[in-house]
Formats: sequence, C-alpha cells, structure tokens
Amino acid sequence: MSGDVVIDVRGLTKRFGDRTVVDKFDLKVPRGAIYGFLGPNGSGKTTTIRMVCGLLKPESGEGEVLGFDVLRDSLKIKERVGYMTQKFSLYEDLSIRENLEFITRLYGLDRRGERVDQALHDLGLAERQTQLAGKLSGGWKQRLALAACMIHEPDLLLLDEPTAGVDPKARRDFWDQIRRYAAQGVTTLVSTHYMDEAVQCDSIAYIAYGKKLLDAPTADIPKHVGLHGWRISGRPLQQSQMLLERAPGVDIVARFGAEIHACGKDASALERAVRSVQQAQTHVRIEPIEAGFEEIFIYLMSGSMDNFQ
Repeated sequence: MSGDVVIDVRGLTKRFGDRTVVDKFDLKVPRGAIYGFLGPNGSGKTTTIRMVCGLLKPESGEGEVLGFDVLRDSLKIKERVGYMTQKFSLYEDLSIRENLEFITRLYGLDRRGERVDQALHDLGLAERQTQLAGKLSGGWKQRLALAACMIHEPDLLLLDEPTAGVDPKARRDFWDQIRRYAAQGVTTLVSTHYMDEAVQCDSIAYIAYGKKLLDAPTADIPKHVGLHGWRISGRPLQQSQMLLERAPGVDIVARFGAEIHACGKDASALERAVRSVQQAQTHVRIEPIEAGFEEIFIYLMSGSMDNFQ
C-alpha cells in the first residue's frame, strides 16, 4: 500500500444473521484527508467504521488500514486509531483531568502529565479540568471525548456522528479543531447528517443500506449526480407540491421553509413539469436553481432499498 493512503479496503462485507449490513464496500482515503461518510440511519456506517478500526471482523473482503492488514492486524490498528462513538463513553463520575489520565494509563503512554496538559490546552478544557464529566453539557463532553481520542497521538481519527445534539457554535469549534489535526497530517473519517459539515470534507462516500452509492471529491459530487433543480415560491404551496409529486420528470420534491425545491435528472421534463404547475397555480413563482447537497442526498436516499425489507 502507498504511504500516502491510510485506508484502503476492498469488498468489506458484514452480516448479522441473514441480513447483509455492509455489502462489498470499498474505500480509499489519502493521508491527511477529511473524508465524509454519509447515509441514512441504519445504512451500515457505524458497522463499516468498526470494521475499519478493527473492532469488527468482516465476513469477507480485504485491505489495509495504516499499513496493517484489516483481517489479521486488528490489534495493531486499534492501537493507532482514535475512535469517537456516537454515545459519550467516558466515566461520568471522574473529572475531565482524571478521565484523560486514565486513558494515558490505559495506553501505557509516557509523559502522561505532559500529554494531559497538552490535551486540556488544545481543546480549551484547562479551566474546567476539575469538573465531573457527568456535569458537562453536550458540547463540552464532545471536546473531552475528542481529547481522549487524540491523547495517544493517532494517525487516523474515526468519528461516528460526533456533533449530534450539540449547538452550532460547538459544532464550528469542533470542526476548526479537526482541520488543525488534518494540517498536522491526521486523517479523519467522519460520519454526519449535517450538510453544512459534509461540504467541509475533502471527499464524501455515501452509503445507503449497506451499499456504497457515491464516492467522490466533494466539489465534484453535483456533476457526478447530474441533478437539476427549480425553486417554487408563493402561497399556498401545498397544492403545487401535490401536483409536482405526481408529475413526470420530477424525481424529488422537498419543502425548504417557505418554498419548494423540485429536482430531476431530465432537465427538459423537469422544466415542463414545473411550468405546468405554474400555469395551474398562477400565484406561484418559479426559478431554476443548482441542486444542493441536501437535495442530492434526498435523491440518493429515495432510490435506495432498506435492507430490512
């Protein structure tokens, strides 16, 4: 494997009973990249992340993570990865500092006091270091969890919906820190449901119900999907939405506040549908738009079959 590639897995497959949760998944992530991992709930993102970091063994597939075989070297991979789970998993009856000290002992690290001091400084936790973890708000718990992930100086950071349930400022601060780590050469694979976070990633892989549907540099995704869009505004909109949902050429209709976005792959058929609605509903206004990431991912989800079905 090239020294410039941190994750290179091919054909990863995981089943639970007779259900295939991840189906022949491929992923290649270069060193220092921030790689977005998107998909609906239950699509296999967490299972894939756990296979990548050595916590789960795939039924089939192969590859290397940090230069180690994903099937045979799971212990070596786990030692060099920082993994932040969806659920806060540190000790709530210990202080911030005590939690970080425990992690340094768990990894058998040297310079423990120095490492803890640096982590507290990097994540802005120094003034709160004596506060119990269980008393922290969601944003401060998130900072502590990230500090714990990074205290052993991993080369790969795996983040499973790390900003769910935290306020917008905490999310911005979190992403500022992730970019600082990337500048130091740390590779990040992050799953998220927030489109404003997804667009900050260098590349995005989209998985739906076990199958990868898209994997491309973020800037190239709109042209890969080829979705066209129109904005419909005015009041009332409910009748316009119902007409669009039944119209040929319209692949998705989504409400965005006080307007509707109608999108489709066939530009001509989509425009005919939108203009026919305007003729039928003369009070509405229409204008062409570029389909954004949210519309793109709604479109991808609409074409995916839930693997529970």
